[in-house]
Parts: sequence; C-alpha cells; structure tokens
Amino acid sequence: MKKLFLCAQITHMEIFHSPVNTTAQYLLTDSRYVEQATESIFFAIKGERHDGHAFIDELYRKGVREFVVEEGCGFQLAGENVRFDELTQTDKVGGDSSLKFWVVENSVLALQELVAYHRSAFEIPVVGITGSNGKTIVKEWIYELLANKLSVAKSPRSYNSQIGVPLSVWQLAKVHQLGIFEAGISRKDEMKNLADVIQPTIGIFTNIGSAHDEGFNSRKEKIAEKLRLFAKSKTLIYCADHAEVNQEVSLLLKQINPDIELIGWSFEGGKFKVEVINRGDSVILKTRWKNKPVEVQIPFVDDAAIENATQALFCILKVRGTINLPDFQTLRPLKMRLEMKYGIFDSYLVDDSYNNDLAGLEMALNFLNQHNTKRDKLLVLSDIHESGLADDELYKTVKKLLISKGITEIIGVGPALQKHRPMPGMYYDSTEELLSDLPREMLSNRFTLVKGGRVFGFERIIKRLEQKIHGTVFEINLDSVQNNLNFYRKKLKPPTKLMAMVKAYAYGSGSTEIAAFLQYHRVDYLAVAYTDEGVSLRENGIELPIMVLNPQPESFQNVVNYELEPEVYSLKSLQAWVDFFEFSGSFESKINIHLKLDTGMHRLGFAPDEVDELIDRLKDISDFRVKSLFSHLSGADDQQFHDFTLQQIELFTEMSDKIRVAFPYQIDRHICNTAGILRYPQAHFEMVRLGIGLYGIESSGGEQSALRSVGKLKTVISQIKEISDGETVGYSRKGKVEKPSRIATIAIGYADGYDRRFGNGVGEVNVNGVCCPVIGNVCMDMTMIDVTGVKCEEGDEVIIFGESPTISELATKINTIPYEILTNVGERVKRIFFKE
Repeated sequence: MKKLFLCAQITHMEIFHSPVNTTAQYLLTDSRYVEQATESIFFAIKGERHDGHAFIDELYRKGVREFVVEEGCGFQLAGENVRFDELTQTDKVGGDSSLKFWVVENSVLALQELVAYHRSAFEIPVVGITGSNGKTIVKEWIYELLANKLSVAKSPRSYNSQIGVPLSVWQLAKVHQLGIFEAGISRKDEMKNLADVIQPTIGIFTNIGSAHDEGFNSRKEKIAEKLRLFAKSKTLIYCADHAEVNQEVSLLLKQINPDIELIGWSFEGGKFKVEVINRGDSVILKTRWKNKPVEVQIPFVDDAAIENATQALFCILKVRGTINLPDFQTLRPLKMRLEMKYGIFDSYLVDDSYNNDLAGLEMALNFLNQHNTKRDKLLVLSDIHESGLADDELYKTVKKLLISKGITEIIGVGPALQKHRPMPGMYYDSTEELLSDLPREMLSNRFTLVKGGRVFGFERIIKRLEQKIHGTVFEINLDSVQNNLNFYRKKLKPPTKLMAMVKAYAYGSGSTEIAAFLQYHRVDYLAVAYTDEGVSLRENGIELPIMVLNPQPESFQNVVNYELEPEVYSLKSLQAWVDFFEFSGSFESKINIHLKLDTGMHRLGFAPDEVDELIDRLKDISDFRVKSLFSHLSGADDQQFHDFTLQQIELFTEMSDKIRVAFPYQIDRHICNTAGILRYPQAHFEMVRLGIGLYGIESSGGEQSALRSVGKLKTVISQIKEISDGETVGYSRKGKVEKPSRIATIAIGYADGYDRRFGNGVGEVNVNGVCCPVIGNVCMDMTMIDVTGVKCEEGDEVIIFGESPTISELATKINTIPYEILTNVGERVKRIFFKE
C-alpha cells in the first residue's frame, strides 16, 4: 500500500482494510447529499456511468473526513494524486485519525457488510418484502396501519436496490419496535446480499410479473432468486393463488428453510381462505386467524388493492394478532411520486403531501435542491408523528436536517411545531388556520416544498396554491430523463463531454426545469437556439456553460452580460462580433466562441476553403477564445447515408485539425448528434450533443427499447353527447356519424399543439385504455372524439400521447417527425414535473 505525506494542509491519514468499522452516523453514496460532513462516511462507488472516487476531493473540502475507496482506484485529494494499489494490514500515516481511508475490493459490498452488522444488533421483528408489483404499497399500508401503535422504521419510498436497501436499514435504532424494508432485484445472484442486510423475520412475496425478466433465464429462476430473501425467515406470507410462486415456495423454500411458517392465503380455499364481499364502493375481507374470525373493510374494489390490503392484513395479524386491529377503512391510494407544479404568487410547488417522516423529508428536500434556481426555498411542514423520538430530540434533528439542506425558514402546521419552532417562520395550529391566513408575501416567488402527514390534509394547501389550469397538462417524468441521459452517457468513453440541447423550450418539456435537472446531474454543456433562452436560464440559476446557436447582433450585449457562448458560423458573423467589440470597447476577459464548420449539411458553417482566412482573422482578435469546433451530421440516422456520414467525419477531422494546431490552447470538437452517438462512436471526439434522445426518441431507431418516454400529454373529457345517425360534429360539418354515437369533447386543440391534421379520424387518443378516433375538425381549444361503446364519463382522463399512443405513432399518422409533435406542445399547457 502506498504511504502518503500530502500537501501542507494534510499531514496525516489512517488507512484500513475491510471490514469497515465506523462511528459515523451518516452513510454517503452521493456527493450532492451532505448533511453533517464531520459525522459522515463516504462510500466511493465505481459504477457503469459514474465513479464516486472523482468526488472525494469535493467532499473533503466540504468537511468529510472518512472515506471507503476501492483498491486500485485513483483520485485527487487536496492537489495530490492518491492511489492504493494493494490490500494490507492497517497502515498509518501521521498520528492523527481525523482523516481515514478504508480500502476495500468493492464499495457496495463493504456498505452492505457494514449495515448487515448494524442490523444484527436488533432482535425486533423485521418484515422483508419482495415481488414484482405492490412492494411499496404493501410496505406503506402496513406502516400506516401500525405506526400509531409501534415505532416503525421503513424504506423511504421505493429504496429497494443494492444501495437503497442498506441505506434504509441503517435507520434502525433502539427506539424501533418493527422494521419494514423492501428488496428489488434485476438479475441473478443479487438477493443474497440484500437478505444478509435485511435479515427478515417475516417475509412477504407480493406477486410475480414480467419486470426484469431479461435478467433471468426463466420466470422460475426469477422467483427462486427472490425467495432467497427468506432463506432464514421464520414466516412467509404470500398469495397461494399465484401458481408459479406457490410451486416454488413449496419446492425450493422448503428445501433451503424447512422450518419456515408458510401463510399461503387464498381467495379460493384452504387454511387461510379470504372471502371478499363487495359493498359497491368498498370491500369486506373475511378470514380466520388462530380459529378466530377476522373481518376488515377497505375503501377499494379493484383486484390489485384487494390483494395488497390482504397481504398487509396477514402481516398485521402475525405481528399484532386479532386484538385491536387497525381501521383499514383509513387506507388511501398511495401517491408514488414527487410532483413539481406551477403555483400562484409566481411560485413553484413540490407536492409531497401524502406522508411525513424523517427519511421521506430528507428525500423530498434532496429533490427540492436538485432544482438549483435563484428562487428562495421554503418548506411547508406538518408535525411528524410516530417517529419513535421524543419531541425535543425529533425537532432538534429536524432543525439540523433543514440547515444542512439550505432551508432558512418554514411554515409549520401542528401543535408540536408550534411549541418547538425549529426554524424561523410562521406557525399554525392546524391546516384550516393556515388556509384562512395564507402568508402571500412569504409564499411569493418561492420554490416551496409542501410536506405533510396525511391526517393534516395538505392536499388542500396544494389545491389552493396550485396555478389553475384548463384541464390539459404535460407531465414530464424526470426519472425517464435520467434514464435516457444515463443510457447515452454509458455509450461514451471517459472523458468525453456531453452537451445537452435545451432549445425550443427543451423540446417542449420546459427549458428551465430540464436545465436545472441536467445541471444537478452534471452534464458539461447546454445549448439553446437564441440568446433570450440563455438569458432566462441564467436568471433562473443555471451556471453551466451555455452555447447559443443563433445569436443576433442586437443580442450581443446580453451574450456578454450573461456569460453565454455564441456560435460563429461565417466570416460575416465573425465581423459582426468584431464590430461589436470595437463599438463597445475592450472587455476584461475573453469571450468563448464556438465555430460551426460546414461538412455537407450546407445550412450554416465555414466552408473548407474559408478555414485559412478564418485562422488568420482569429489570430488578430484578442477578445475571442475558441472553445469548440463543431459540425452537424445530416444523415446519421439513416443507414443509406452511411458513406456520406463517413465523408463528413473525415472532412470535419481535416478542418478541425488544421484550426486546432494554429492555436496554443485546447479546443474541443463535436459532430455527433443523438443518432451519431450510437452509430459513430469513432467520432465522439471530445464532446457529443444529445438532443431528441434525451426526451425518449432514439432517432436512428436502433435502440428505442432502451429509452423511456419522458412526456405524457393528457387532458379531460369536458362533455359527452348522444348523437343520432346522420348528424354532423364540428366546423364545416366534417364529422358525420353513420349510426347513433356517443361523442366526447376534450379540452385540447391546435392552440395547445394538437395538430389540425389529426382531425377526421386521422388521430386517436386513449380513453381508459381504449383508442378513440377524432371525429370532425380539430378546433382551436377543443377536439371531439368518438367514445361509442367505451366506458367513460365527463371528467375522465384522456391520453393524447405517452405510452399509448406514442409520440412516434402520432408523427407517423400525419407524416412528420417526433420533434414536431414534442415542440408543438404550447406554452399555455401547464407542465408537471415528477420523480417516482
């Protein structure tokens, strides 16, 4: 192992090997989430797309002093290169232990090993939940039903991965009487490690479906892998009506854990038969437990909710018995996502109004901080119930958390917050009191997180503060944006940079919000079409370098003022900048410019025969620094133009090489667009440009299944009419019905971006899972659809595009491209951004 004496500010460190033994309270796997630096240990995880070792120096500067690093991985620390090349016994450098490094073979395994040891200190019942669907709902319902009777630790949201599980189980403390943790896997040999971490005494297998089938040779193999979570459990609860699961439980689990108690409940018969009695808008579940009748009522009638509630019922019977069963009628549909919406008073709202616990509060604050705008952040918070902590300790912990997340004032609701007042702000005894006296000045121009326990009814606050919309919304799934970003990043070899295109209102998705999200996820560059787009991003806190593709002379001053970087594409546009500098006087710092080269697109750019003059002119201009050279592939998405694309790449290489050698500094190159990233990896150069692929469209068509649809455009049915045969619908009487029909009017038209070409049966929309054709002409604000034979009513949701129909399908209908469908979504259509 290499011994180090670092620079002046670091004269000591201690170096250890696995297993990790730490007194730190906080486990870090993401350098952006630092709460109490001096009480944290950072696990540097080397993944497919990111290497945590790259952020050690950043965390050191923030005050973190304990790190877990992987053998052989190098990193920077206070200006020095550090690398531990072999595992040895404890090696100390200096005599102080404030800086510690744990050198391990695999950081994720070290994290799991540490938390498994932590878990083994508790003898309380721990529920482990796995399956394909329903894991989070079952977990949250069990928690909701038991939290006022027991002190419960649980996974926050759907933290069920190889990293999420140990981070969840680390919460276990002496105050807890029950743990509930979910575990998800996507390939073979993953469950054993999670089983060691959770060590469930009670298991729940929800069901089996097609999710992650690609990671296994068969459905049977996937079930067997999931069952390994219960290899040492005392009890397993499952629905015996799922034949595949029941078979594997009977065969495999009894082999690896012969003493396990099996509670295989069924709607059809057997020892744990469940009778379902439908009461219209609710259901009664009847069963027996230890020879005693059990009956609960749930406010759901759909099959999935009935099954999930039954899983929760048997878990509670196992934990608590039949005495004082909780009221299942209090269960409500689970809100599975954080939503960001436009609010009144020129504000943004983050809606997390379903429940309130410390782990969930931390996650919601992290989401708030992903949107690093210049708006001040505000928290509307309810009392936190059933935390297991005394109020004095609880609200000291809350105060510490809020300070670490940059919250300086709150609006508090509830008697406990009234009493303890952990932060400056305004406090109310109840939600009703707050609603009667909304502090407009405090809420104006803020980025506000609304986080409350369900009993406080904070959805009423959201309803009051949300900007009213006309029924049509464009939902943007930030998890899908991240998936698509990561997919393309994986195609790049380090240190290739990535420029994300956020022009045209981020392809209709909302430029400021998408740009903030991309900045948080550390893309290298942004690109916009016009200067005012870049100015708007700067005014909303975006600090990334921004290239402006079409800066007009009247906007040059703003380019300089807002530190934007213009494209220069001709000798004339270069002269325009020279004239501007001569008129305005010299500037203290150089302006970065990007030179567009024409390699065959023949739209904008310097021609090959202009390169020599361009170089000569640039050498005479001291105000410019060439940041990059770029060109555009005109046919990268089409195999028939392969030879031409190779010619473009070759010409670009020749032109850029000639320019780069003429200047004494580094100049980056980029020619690959979304299609080029996949099809021409040899042309990635120093940077690539990601456009439509970020939004879920793989323009070359080769790997569309790897991307996720980012946006869902939806509206509502405004009215339904019964129309007799022979009558017509809409302008110019274009929509004639040939039989008695049921016609619905939906709240979207061509002013919202729904093209008139979709009229008269060309377009189809999704109503409760059924494709319904457009009838008659599309109007400015409304469209009529034929819902004959479809079960629907006024107010029902209508999907314009999303998973079905897709954007690509719509584009094909009217002989256009997905870009046009996306960018046509009007700005008057409100955007809702959410994260699962």
